[in-house]
Amino acid sequence: MKIPSFRLRAIGVALAVSMLGACDLAPKDARPTLPPVEAYKEIGDWALAQPGGGLPPDQWWQAFNDPSLNKLEERATQANQDIQVAMARFDEARADARVAQADYYPTVDATGSATRNHLSATVANPARNRTFKQYETGFDLNYEIDVWGRVRNEVRAGKFRADASADDLAAVELRIHAELAIDYFMLGGYDLEQNILDDTVRNYQKFLDLTQARVQVGYARKGDVSTAQAQLEGARTQATEMRLKRANLEHAIAILTGAPPSNLSLPARPLDVEPPAIAVDLPSQLLERRPDIAAAEDRVAAANADIGVARAAFFPTFNLTALFGFESAAAGKVFNAPSEAWSFGPTALLNIFDGGRRKAGTEKARAGHAEAVASYRQTVLNAFGEVEDNLSSLNRLSQEAQTQHAAVVAATESTRHATDLYAGGLQSNFNVVEAQNIELSARLADADIKTRRMTSSVLLIKALGGGWRQSNSGNVPGADAVGQVRSN
Repeated sequence: MKIPSFRLRAIGVALAVSMLGACDLAPKDARPTLPPVEAYKEIGDWALAQPGGGLPPDQWWQAFNDPSLNKLEERATQANQDIQVAMARFDEARADARVAQADYYPTVDATGSATRNHLSATVANPARNRTFKQYETGFDLNYEIDVWGRVRNEVRAGKFRADASADDLAAVELRIHAELAIDYFMLGGYDLEQNILDDTVRNYQKFLDLTQARVQVGYARKGDVSTAQAQLEGARTQATEMRLKRANLEHAIAILTGAPPSNLSLPARPLDVEPPAIAVDLPSQLLERRPDIAAAEDRVAAANADIGVARAAFFPTFNLTALFGFESAAAGKVFNAPSEAWSFGPTALLNIFDGGRRKAGTEKARAGHAEAVASYRQTVLNAFGEVEDNLSSLNRLSQEAQTQHAAVVAATESTRHATDLYAGGLQSNFNVVEAQNIELSARLADADIKTRRMTSSVLLIKALGGGWRQSNSGNVPGADAVGQVRSN
């Protein structure tokens, strides 16, 4: 059964007029202000990224040119459970946004009932036939005329929260991939330190054998053997501890890739690479490069729209209702023309007293907006701090690498010289032990600096937003992400 055309025209005109006359009670949306930052304090000799320049491969970790790392990162993308959780939250946020968008349209319900009724005989003026049947069927339409922008602001808030959730997903992906890369390079650093400790154990064993031989011919004291033995056992303890640390880190890598620790074994690969060249964006561009900043900004916009929703509650609510159907006491006459029943018209509702509920709701919305603004500003400050920290680390670690390498060369020569003198009876074992300890500390410090340079490179890329671009917001991140690693 069709609704008469004149009623459809009336509904359409009412909807059009409601949209033309609607207003918006939300404050003007704007990015929160921040203190101007023209350049990074710790930029040093780092090159600035050039707009429109050539971009590296899609995944930023490929800048390290390590196939093993690339495979692990691909596994993490597919199987890491933290990423799966963030993706599910993103899907939830998109669904919530669609729920809000549904209020743009009228709700239409089809109704139908068949009842048998009996009226009381003791009421005033009882009906003659107190027992009767009633059959009803039809359509019920209800539409809120969005005069004050409540619906539009709810839709806007839902969209911004969905965008923020997409940015959160990108931030989780960036964090997971960066954590995996850091663990991978730390594992290589552990392998390098393991080699140093294993070589040290062999050298200490040779020194112990030399000391025992000298004791046998009367050129050394028995106490020298005890000193050499203690030094050897201490080195063995360090070597065993390093194997424990490596095993635990390998387990962590397995979990990041979504695999049980028992299913992943990585061969030893001592770290022997240099950090890649990384071009740094200007501070102003960092606001467009980090997903956590974009998420915080989206939440500010959503909180701004929430204020409009709260303010709209102070004004009357207008609804357009329509009912068209049939009702009859006989089932066979339901769809006859005389059984037709319909109603159409607007309704209004204005709350007179609510005990301060609406005022409190508005105050809550404004406080939520202030909280979102403060969170955004803190996120930006943290981002600037992370970039500065890692620029400083890489600048200083580059200098430390040179001086520490010189220290290793000098310590190695000192140990060789002291050992030769001891073998010739020209020096005590104390000088050899001291030189060996200095050399071991120098070599381990050198390995640590190499590891920290690589992990700081990863952290700098993460601080710069990795491969994320703000234009990706609202889509599943990772599909067209590009790295920010470039040649100087």
